[in-house]
Amino acid sequence: MVEIRHINQYLKKRGTRWHYRRLVPRAYGHIDKRGEIRTSLKTTSLEVARSRRDALAEADDLYWASLDVAENSDVDVTVSRYRAAKKRAMGRGFMYTSVNELAETGDITEILSRLTEVTKHPREEKQEAVALLGTAKPSSVKISAAFDIYCNQISVADLIGKSPTQKKNWRKVKNRAVQNFIKLCGDLRMDEIDRTHAREFYNWWTSRVVPKDGSKALNPNSANRDIGNLQNLYRRYWEFEGDESRDNPFRKLRFAKPKYKEILAFDDEFVRTVIMAPSTFDGINDEAKLVVYAMIETGCRPSEIVGLKSEHIILDHAVPHIRIRPGDNRALKTPSSQRDIPLLGISLHAFRECPNGFDRYRNKSNSLSAFLMKVFRTRDLLPTESHRIYSFRHAFEKRMLEANIDYGLRCTLMGHHNPRPAYGDGGSLEYRRDELAKITHPFK
Repeated sequence: MVEIRHINQYLKKRGTRWHYRRLVPRAYGHIDKRGEIRTSLKTTSLEVARSRRDALAEADDLYWASLDVAENSDVDVTVSRYRAAKKRAMGRGFMYTSVNELAETGDITEILSRLTEVTKHPREEKQEAVALLGTAKPSSVKISAAFDIYCNQISVADLIGKSPTQKKNWRKVKNRAVQNFIKLCGDLRMDEIDRTHAREFYNWWTSRVVPKDGSKALNPNSANRDIGNLQNLYRRYWEFEGDESRDNPFRKLRFAKPKYKEILAFDDEFVRTVIMAPSTFDGINDEAKLVVYAMIETGCRPSEIVGLKSEHIILDHAVPHIRIRPGDNRALKTPSSQRDIPLLGISLHAFRECPNGFDRYRNKSNSLSAFLMKVFRTRDLLPTESHRIYSFRHAFEKRMLEANIDYGLRCTLMGHHNPRPAYGDGGSLEYRRDELAKITHPFK
């Protein structure tokens, strides 16, 4: 939007009514012959005048921007002029309505009102007609360009607090959906995408989720994620353009969710005799080994462990503990993930070995998980196909359940949402430590 340097810039009062007055920049004087722009804002209210001034000023800026790029980018010209028309209509006190929509409504009074307004501005008649009679071509940004706008402008607030790795993963998943669509349907303009293309994309995923050629079936969750990301991109892009009324072509196209693939907890005896055996992790780097140890008695997600910094690891305290908190560049999975966990047994040992955190894997949980899964597979540390690195987290929760630890405390320590009304802070660190001592594996 145009930068307004002082609150009443471009405003001039004549009698009781406010007017918009602005000089055409010299760079565009040979094309834009208006010289000095003078137009009534048709209001005695300064607040309304400022709002209409903003719309007209932005419309002029967009128009001049379109002149700048006219020789190099037809797409950019179309977009700028379309947005300028919408802003100009707003500045005149009208909603931008396409000429086809005006014809369909058949509202003669509305049409005559718009025509009358156009004739009031002879020096700007062409631009006024485009804005008030709805003849601007719709924004013709291709889906690839719309995705860049979505990432760099629309979703900026969504990424606040995320680490570089989290931002990269966020974009990677959404970009996969866009690239799959482009490969199948082409890099279409956003206003070209319709239900036919959405159904084509859905059918393409159907052939992969329910293959007829005997190939391995893909997970429906992947299909739903792709379709959902395209649906979200389409909705938020057109909302950004001020066109919230468009039907979303990707609506109600989803596959039934598959049955939950259970992740089994590690057996207590297996953890004590195999995982905690001194020689089990010989040959791998110390930090990866210590992350495993850190998970055993905390139930933390790997991403939470490697996101910890020295200020989150409190060892010089009557109850040594870790503090799971969002970082400057790292978001937590959910608000309830924020919690304090006492350190006992082998997990306390792990943090004493790495009191400043795990620098090698700082915010690189994906790399860590991939490495650990490789180690666990090659060393036969996964008792079944249903065991994963997350099995430590499941084992921690199972041990708490079997020890009859209070449900609310279990939710707090796991970082789960507790549907019960909250009373107090979930118990002191001393209380949490004493409860966890009931399930801690012996460690010397």
